[in-house]
Amino acid sequence: MTVHRHNGHGTPAAPPVRIAAAGDMHCQPSRAAEAHEAFAALDGQADLLLLAGDLTTHGQPEQACVLADACRDLELPIYAVLGNHDWHCNQVRELRAILAEAGVTVLERETATVCIGPTEIGIVGLKGFVGGFPGSHLPDFGEPLLREVYAEATEDVVALDEGLKAIAHCPVRLVLLHYAPTHETLHGEPDAIWTMLGNDRLAAPIAQHEPDMVLHGHAHAGTFEGRIADVPVYNVSVPVLGRDFWVFELSGLERATAPLH
Repeated sequence: MTVHRHNGHGTPAAPPVRIAAAGDMHCQPSRAAEAHEAFAALDGQADLLLLAGDLTTHGQPEQACVLADACRDLELPIYAVLGNHDWHCNQVRELRAILAEAGVTVLERETATVCIGPTEIGIVGLKGFVGGFPGSHLPDFGEPLLREVYAEATEDVVALDEGLKAIAHCPVRLVLLHYAPTHETLHGEPDAIWTMLGNDRLAAPIAQHEPDMVLHGHAHAGTFEGRIADVPVYNVSVPVLGRDFWVFELSGLERATAPLH
């Protein structure tokens, strides 16, 4: 997949940046050799690796070790968000430490910047959460537990907005999620479960700040490509990709910095 960015001037553009992405690899010890082979194949094929959650099968430390071992020798920056599977055993602190030791930076309502050659790339990473889409929104009403779900999603919206402001100076701005921010990449999944696959409240800051690309996973039977306004959104769940990774090539990256909103 090639995503072109033209500078509109006669000056030479920066070299293309190759961004490898995948979600829902569900690492576990029984598939350690398979994981190692998949990640090793990225050597020399990408400049940046983004992992869109569900890194493990049940969020157990020994499963995170499989991913860590597969990533440890890669000579490229690696950023990830966690997914619902990674939270299942509630051992997130242990998972983050294991992955950090192997060079994988986990973002949760956080931002990062990385320079690939002369190009500064800003990344906003967060898991996201359930909440629904037109016709299926969970309301901020009723039982306290239901309102807690709504409040959790609100914190994501605020964090995404603030994160995109923080990286507004970067020539390239990316959003990395696990849950979907639009229903367009859910087609193929049963409509009845869309509420559990993401929420479109995340779409507002994306439409306002116009990052270059949004990546997510979670929807195994969904659709690869969608849009929020003019922003491309890609579902990089491995079952959707039908391969271990998708490599996006961003070229012609010189452009004016987005205005602060």
